[in-house]
Amino acid sequence: MIWDTASGGLAPAAQGRQAAIYACGITPYDATHLGHAATYIAWDLLVRAWRDAGHDVSYVQNVTDVDDPLLERAARDSQDWRELADREIDRYRADMTALRLLPPDHLIGAVEALDVIEDFSGLLADRGALYELDGDVYFLRSADTAFGSVSRLDPKQMITLSAERGGDPGRPGKKDALDALVWLARRPGEPAWDSRFGPGRPGWHVECAAIATRYLGTAFDVQAGGSDLIFPHHEMSASHARVAFAGTGGEVFARRYAHAGMVRLGGEKMSKSLGNLVFVSELRLSGTDPMAIRLSILAHHYRTDWDWTDEGLTAASGRLDRWRAAVRAGSGGQGGVAAGPESGRPGSAGQVASGERVLAAIRERLADDLDAPGALACVDEWAGATLAGPAAGDEAGQAASAWLVRDAVDALLGVEL
Repeated sequence: MIWDTASGGLAPAAQGRQAAIYACGITPYDATHLGHAATYIAWDLLVRAWRDAGHDVSYVQNVTDVDDPLLERAARDSQDWRELADREIDRYRADMTALRLLPPDHLIGAVEALDVIEDFSGLLADRGALYELDGDVYFLRSADTAFGSVSRLDPKQMITLSAERGGDPGRPGKKDALDALVWLARRPGEPAWDSRFGPGRPGWHVECAAIATRYLGTAFDVQAGGSDLIFPHHEMSASHARVAFAGTGGEVFARRYAHAGMVRLGGEKMSKSLGNLVFVSELRLSGTDPMAIRLSILAHHYRTDWDWTDEGLTAASGRLDRWRAAVRAGSGGQGGVAAGPESGRPGSAGQVASGERVLAAIRERLADDLDAPGALACVDEWAGATLAGPAAGDEAGQAASAWLVRDAVDALLGVEL
């Protein structure tokens, strides 16, 4: 079960054996910060839980590798915008690998997907849902009778958030303040590509709608992102898709909308615009164990807003040390591979069952809206009992239990012990 923003309640995350998720990705004009890491770790937990439950998972993520913030940063620093994007995408990949996130099946850049976006935008044009304003092309939000069903906000709230989050509700000539930009006509000194709408580049919302439906089909299980994407981004992307595929039969776009809370620093949302960022790459360069970073994030439920602190990182490092010490103590300091009753390795049923209980508890917690803090508490309990003193005369069983816990933590929580 996962919390669905659109319905305001818990709902099954996947409908069948096939499970599909689209996660909105980065705009690569700066390094990966802890807010990014927390969001993508949440979806990594979902993918891991799905795979463990036997689902065939399709995971797609985009990269908005041409957009105003990227172009502005490149101009400020006298850099080529493409070189800046490529460098930060590489750094993002390295950070996610270090944090042991499973890579998406497809990581698609907007530039790479220009043909896909144009084709999708053509569907909107064919529906009569687009209009031109001084060479730019806008989407008529009035074309979608279900507009607002994701965020469940009133128009006044929508206009306020649109202005705060990259929209242009006050632009003169628009038919509705909430109409979204689909194609931005060429601007002097900016990159542009030819299209049926003239030279220019795509809007943000249509980018994700086009990529998601091309790679996952017109309907898929989960649209995921930070809570700051609920409106306008996820609302608009869903609206675009509903109009583009109206009348095709069945569901359109995401069945569930999952959103991660914001990570703060000193009580303020961590964001590039405020400059109050903690970068994953800098923590790594300082010698911080990436597994401690991951554990410090997992200590907070993905839907909550929380503050990154040095104390939290120190606590996570201590937890990581305890877990690793418990694995060493339980296994008698040996290495080895995952062991259980079926492995042929000797050991008492009681000791092996201890590891099986931890595995079952982690699965149960993740199935309940990705309750990572609850899962961590289960491992804490096992580690405390193991470090308190192993049962005499059952070294093989204790080792089997330790290896099972180690592998469960690795596979389901993504923490290498």
